[in-house]
Amino acid sequence: MPAVTVENPLSLPRVLAPSGATPRPVQAVSTAPSGFEGEGFPVRRAFAGIDHRHLDPFIMMDQMGEVDYAAGEPRGTPWHPHRGFETVTYIIDGTFVHQDSHGGGGVITDGDTQWMTAGSGLLHIETPPEDLVISGGLFHGLQLWVNLPSQDKMISPKYQDIRGSNVRLLASEDGGALIRLIAGDVADHVGPGATHTPITMIHASVSPGAEVTLPWRPDFNALAYGLAGHGFAGAEGRPFRMGQTVVFGRGDSVVIRAAESQESRTENFEVVLLGGLPIREPVMHYGPFVMNTRAELAQALDDFKAGRLGTIPAAGA
Repeated sequence: MPAVTVENPLSLPRVLAPSGATPRPVQAVSTAPSGFEGEGFPVRRAFAGIDHRHLDPFIMMDQMGEVDYAAGEPRGTPWHPHRGFETVTYIIDGTFVHQDSHGGGGVITDGDTQWMTAGSGLLHIETPPEDLVISGGLFHGLQLWVNLPSQDKMISPKYQDIRGSNVRLLASEDGGALIRLIAGDVADHVGPGATHTPITMIHASVSPGAEVTLPWRPDFNALAYGLAGHGFAGAEGRPFRMGQTVVFGRGDSVVIRAAESQESRTENFEVVLLGGLPIREPVMHYGPFVMNTRAELAQALDDFKAGRLGTIPAAGA
């Protein structure tokens, strides 16, 4: 798992366990069902079956892979539209090429993130590069959908290219966990991702037997997803593992602990931590559109059919 790392986490700024903070209890642990997306790459639907009130402002998250493709097997998505939210694609292993009809795009690889604000609407495509298709290789990543409040749903599209080298690297108090802060803030440290909806996004690597306690905004929700390995959530030590999502209750800190021994395929317990300020507005979701009303969904579909969400660039046709 070559997402950006350091040899010695003790050389990094430490996030101290907040004194007197109330640990968030675990409300539920759910297992992500498996499926396929786009042209056929395997995904785990991290939020399937979880009530939206626990997710708000997040809409969905797919764990893409982990899969070791043979030559000729890597797949992506065809051109497709979006409106009304933001997509966050985080690549842990492998390479993805993004292009959109608003001029955004680039290549993201180990530890990189692309943040696309669909806003009023665009078309985009995500594919493995030609050399990866030819050679095959390991592919692993996440795609997260973040809702936009009603006043921002029709803003102009925007693309952010967040290099892994720009991610804010931190360590837990004893150095037993490496914390990659992609967006938001933790203990006055700020990640590089610029968000319309206030959120925090972290990828933590927790060493076997280590525990990390992070301060967490009490007005945010809190979710944890196991990327690899297994461990425990909350002060009560609720077990969870790769492919499972933890929903936390109220409080102002989150606790994650790695099991003493991990599987041979992973050195650490790899966890994504998410929090966001709930929007608390009606959500109407149909395919690639996330709006507030059925009428807005119908308008989005009409606009797409009429070509008002953009056209495929000549080079991508």
